[in-house]
Formats: sequence, C-alpha cells, structure tokens
Amino acid sequence: MSAPRRRPARTPHNSTGGAAQGRRVQPARRVAYDVLRAVNDSDAYANLLLPSAITAASLSPQDAALATELTYGALRRRGTYDAVIASAAGRTVDEIDPAVLDALRLATHQLLSTRVASHAAVNESVNLVAAELGRGPAGFTNAVLRRISRDTPGQWQERIEQAARSDDERLGLRTAHPVWVIRALRRALTAEGRADELEDLLDADNAAPEVTLVALPGLAEAGEPRRPYAATAFGSPGGDPQRVISASGGTVRVQDEGSQLVALALTAAKPIAEGEKWLDLCAGPGGKTALLAAVARQHDVTLEANEVVPARAGLVRGALKAVPGDVTVHEQDGRDLTAANPGGFDRILVDAPCTGLGALRRRPEARWRKSPADVAELAPLQAQLLSGALDALAPGGIVAYATCSPHLAETSGIVAEVLRGRDDVTELDAAAVVSDLVESPIDLAGDGTGRVQLWPHRHGTDAMFLALLQRNPQE
Repeated sequence: MSAPRRRPARTPHNSTGGAAQGRRVQPARRVAYDVLRAVNDSDAYANLLLPSAITAASLSPQDAALATELTYGALRRRGTYDAVIASAAGRTVDEIDPAVLDALRLATHQLLSTRVASHAAVNESVNLVAAELGRGPAGFTNAVLRRISRDTPGQWQERIEQAARSDDERLGLRTAHPVWVIRALRRALTAEGRADELEDLLDADNAAPEVTLVALPGLAEAGEPRRPYAATAFGSPGGDPQRVISASGGTVRVQDEGSQLVALALTAAKPIAEGEKWLDLCAGPGGKTALLAAVARQHDVTLEANEVVPARAGLVRGALKAVPGDVTVHEQDGRDLTAANPGGFDRILVDAPCTGLGALRRRPEARWRKSPADVAELAPLQAQLLSGALDALAPGGIVAYATCSPHLAETSGIVAEVLRGRDDVTELDAAAVVSDLVESPIDLAGDGTGRVQLWPHRHGTDAMFLALLQRNPQE
C-alpha cells in the first residue's frame, strides 16, 4: 500500500468528506498536528504559534501539556523518527505525503517516547489522517504505525543505528541532531578544551527549558526562584507566566538569562556617563532593547533601536511600551544606519542575525531547517554589521557583538576577521566583565581571548556568544 504524494490537506477542523464521518480527533493531538504542519509546510515557529493555537482551541491544562509535549517531542527528534518511519514504511520519507508524514512523526513520538497507550496513538493518528486526507492515506498510516508498535524503542534505536555510516551519524540518530550541527558544536567545545562535554550538550538541547523571566531594572523586582547569574533573572513561579507578566504591566517578561547577561554586559563594560548615546542595532523582537532602555533610564542615557523588518520593528515598539521615555526605533538596514552616523554612539549592541543553533531547546525545528549554507550566507552580513558598528562608535565607545549560536564561523571567526583589518579597536575581556556582574560564580572556560560562550548544559541558558570591542580613545 502506498501513500499519495503532495496531495493538499483539507482545512483543519472543516473536513466534510465521507472518510471524515464519525472520525473525532482528540483536541490536543489536533493542535499538535496543525502546528507541526505549519512549521514544516510554512516555516512557522512552534514557540510562537503553539501558545496561540492552544488558546484558540480552549484546551484544558492537561490537554495543553499533551499538545506541547507532542509538538516539541516530534520536532526535536524528527531525524530519529524519520529513520524509524522510513524503515517501517520501506521507503524514504521524501516519498511520503508531507501531511501524512507529520501525523506519523507525532504518532511515532507517542509510541517510542511517551507513556501513551499504543492503541490510542495508532487509532487517533489513523483517524486524524482519515479526516484530513481520506481512507487510502489512513490505511498506509495504520500499516506503518502497527509495524512500529510491534518493536520496543530500544529495538528501533539499535536498528537505525546499525544502518549509520559513521560514528557521528550514529550519534546524530541517538541524540536527534544533524551531523553538521554535531561537528560544529564539537569544534566550539574543543576550542574551550571541553570536547568531552558534547553529549551533555546534545542531551541539554533535547530537554525542555525552564521559563526564565526578566525584571526590568528600576521598574520591577526579580521574584523567586532567583536565577544564579543575572540580578534581573528569576524563574516562573509556576503555572502560566502570562499572569505575572500581565500583572506587571510589561515590566516583567520572558527572557533567557543568557540573553539578559549579554545586554547587561554592555552596560557594565565601563562606568556609564550621563548623556551617553546607545544603539541596539539588530533589535527585533525587542527583549534586549527593553532591558537596555530600563538601564538607560536610570542613567540619563539616550537609547535608539533599529530593526530592518517592519513587523519585528513593531514588536520592538511593543516591548518598549513598559519603559517610560522615548526610544526611537529605526527601520533601516543596520549597515546604512551605522554608515550615516560615524562616531555617533557610545555603546552599540550587535545581536547579529544567525543560525540560532544556541536556542535549539526553544526552537527545535531550527536544527532541521538550517544547513551549513546558512552559515556561509550569514557570515558576510555579520562581519559588515560588526564593522559598521565599530565605525559608528565614538572614541572610547564599546560594541557588544552577540549571537545566539556557538558556531565558530559566526562567533570568534567573525570577530577575528573584523579585527584583522583594524588598528583602532581593542578587544576587552568580556569574561571578566560577566564574572564581575553575575550574582554567583560562573564557569566560563574560554579560549584565551576573553570572549564568552554560554551553554545550555553548563549554565542552563541558551548558547549565547559575547565579545566586547572598544574603539581606541583619541590621543
């Protein structure tokens, strides 16, 4: 029995064909399936789409938890599940209708990685495919899932690993990471002398991160439990963090602790002088901008922000609403803005566009969506933004170059490339700056340059990178 290829799925919740008669799909599975389809078919981001989908479906807390587990589990382990599905189906996943394949991924996650009863996982998935695509695809789905359900998770893992062509491919199947990502992460850890931490890092990428909140300085107080490093960071007290956020009027919001540390390091790199002018060059969606704005407000500093994508610029303006005062938000190419303002700023944050490999815990789809070609494509832009920011510094001014990626070609490689062409810039010891501002000791292995690389497995943060560069004072 074969699965039809590239047949358009009917609109969710509105299937009226005969195959759909009497086929009721459990709401949590429906939400998970719809989100998975949007992620894989329309390049949506699960962490942005899933909360609104749960709200729109009025899911109970229990069903919301199930929808979240199914969505993120299927996304995180997609490569592993695809290998299992291909083996069970006797064909490559490219030969399976994408809409059927997403249903198979959700079901495979339930069969191999959850306590959901096998018959429930199979029957619900078959009903879902029948309602969406008809009896033929439903029959194919039933056959594949019954084949998967006959063997244990350990047996399937052993089977797919035996077919691996290299140790790295075998590790990728075990930890659900593409081989190129594994190799990039190994190189970054090796630069710190910590290559033996690779499997701990890969495991951390597959663990659901705890929700971290930021209390904007001077506007809100950090609650409990406190996070170990940033004075502004604390954990969600339980339940829906939106209640705390709403009650604060926006002065408390969700933000990874690593992201907070990057912004705070720029403000702590040297004493703040009244009247300074700051710029957040790549500001969307605005979390770091709001934190910088709160600190700037405490020191009579002017802050400007820039975001080239209009929709993201709107998010920046929304993030700034909770901070009293005016922050100009430009909508320009950052390279043009810095070129038009030589020597115009005292501190600039360059949170450069990157592959996002440091946030795989939060955006698990990124590992399957990105490729080495993306690194090569982004590198020239990253170097140009950093170089332009340095030109836009006043003498003695500081740039914080940050990425949410540990890939050396996006981090130290960019810094080294830009510094090779300049004799008017000095690199500061960012590790010393961060060590001085944190609330408890932090293990920053470093590569001898003073640059900072945070890690999920070591610090409980996203894998944020930070370098601090200072324009030499005029003699």
